[in-house]
Amino acid sequence: MSKLTNKVAVVTGASKGIGAGIAKGLAAEGASVVVNYASSKEGADRVVKEITSKGGKAIAVQGDVGKAADVQRIFAETKKAFGRLDVLVNNAGVYKFSELGEVTEELFNWHFNTNVLGLLLATQEAVKHFGAEGGSVINIGSTASRVTPAATVVYTATKGAVDAVTNVLAKELGPKKIRVNSINPGMVETEGAHAIGVIGSDFQKTWEAQTPLGRIGQPEDIAPIAVFLASSDSGWLTGETLLASGGQR
Repeated sequence: MSKLTNKVAVVTGASKGIGAGIAKGLAAEGASVVVNYASSKEGADRVVKEITSKGGKAIAVQGDVGKAADVQRIFAETKKAFGRLDVLVNNAGVYKFSELGEVTEELFNWHFNTNVLGLLLATQEAVKHFGAEGGSVINIGSTASRVTPAATVVYTATKGAVDAVTNVLAKELGPKKIRVNSINPGMVETEGAHAIGVIGSDFQKTWEAQTPLGRIGQPEDIAPIAVFLASSDSGWLTGETLLASGGQR
């Protein structure tokens, strides 16, 4: 039997990148997966098709995690399709690297509404749907909260918040048998990283030079860690932050 047979997982921001990799990884281990997306229906449908073509179960559900009504709909659709919830992966996130002088209210709110408020709203709703046996919440943070690169002040602030929220909610939700852990990736090659010009840049070369394993990550490097945290193999772990960075810190 696969590690996640009969389990149901919601993965936010799963139409591409790390989220898509995690959705496919969970499905490969037997989970039924809700592939959430904010705007990229085409990408989400592609992930669902890849999962179902291999015999897995998945649906795509649109919703902006920064909006409570959307979050409620995501989990209502999950219950309607699969009848239960066991795993939440808070992957949805945005980023725009900016120096202090470029920080605006709009930039701040854009980051925090998705990266922090969205995580809180999704977890709040998931708690209502987990069964008596509890569940697993997996937050996707970043090594940015430790490396603290220059010109990332707002983004890095959100990921520092994710670290703190993970620890607080592990304590708060533990009595309900709900485990809360975080995966903090280093640089990962995703569509977003390509779009902002990181891939192939001097910044990538510098990052790789500082990484003991000598390369940046791939979504496939992160997915097995999410499977571990979603499964009973990690049943004694909560409040943990796992650095998935090839040793860069």
